[in-house]
Amino acid sequence: MTATPPPAPAPASPRLGVVILPQERWAQARHVWRRAEEYGFDHAWTYDHLAWRSLADEPWFATVPLLAAAAATTERIRLGTWVASPNFRHPVPFAKDVMGLDDVAGGRFLLGIGAGGEGFDAGVLGPAPTRGERTRRFEEFVEVLDRLLTQPVTEHEGTFYAAHGARMHPGTLARPRTPFVVAANGPRAMAVAARFGQGWATYGPLFAPEDVEGPVGAAQEAWWAGLAEMVAQFRETAARLAPGGVVPNLYLNLDGAPVYSLESVDTLVEGVERATALGFTDVVVHWPRAEGIYAGSEDTLRRGLAALGR
Repeated sequence: MTATPPPAPAPASPRLGVVILPQERWAQARHVWRRAEEYGFDHAWTYDHLAWRSLADEPWFATVPLLAAAAATTERIRLGTWVASPNFRHPVPFAKDVMGLDDVAGGRFLLGIGAGGEGFDAGVLGPAPTRGERTRRFEEFVEVLDRLLTQPVTEHEGTFYAAHGARMHPGTLARPRTPFVVAANGPRAMAVAARFGQGWATYGPLFAPEDVEGPVGAAQEAWWAGLAEMVAQFRETAARLAPGGVVPNLYLNLDGAPVYSLESVDTLVEGVERATALGFTDVVVHWPRAEGIYAGSEDTLRRGLAALGR
């Protein structure tokens, strides 16, 4: 068995990212994306869904045109999908979208991809696959996307997808292709992240505060303990499967924790510090909403960034 490499030295300051939900018309949303860049975030993301959970009956805009507009109105910040999935995407037309976003963004685009969940919109295009089918579909999806974005013409006939004479001229500005940030919690998806990803993304262990006996603080500690185990598992997987055994960048969305990262300045600072200690190179939060999920204030965000030296 390949020995698990020791954790890489924790970076002095991880890169910071923010998820901006696609809920506002562009006339308003463009100011949020610009502020994300002005605040010094290193990357900004949006979800790739048709509708989402408790917000299913609220406004929800399409991902690709939103990111293209964000790319045209920003200059430095990297932009990405958190995360695209085969629930709604076929690799051939989606590879064209990725190439187009990379072009508009001048090579700043990050492709966050995952297997797809079982949530509200998983069955919009037809019966949702079983978990096993979803994992196998994801493996093929990522492999075909990788081929499409690294060669001019692709032929493929697989279990889930076909590509015949699929042309990708002129290719992406990013070389050898747009970086993949692969969301993965289970062993097979982690293997995909290790083989194809320039980054591994996670929300941490999936459980709610009520799943843990005691106060929310106990759930928070259980979440961090579970996250540490996941990091060790991914490092071992990357040591076996990643090209050259090099561990990809590690992306943590802090809002997988039982407590929203922008509940207070202290919560944000503590979360970033603990993620850094586990070796995460990138930490992501959600832009605060007025109410409901991720409810918070932009003032807390601003003061938290200041406390982190941003």
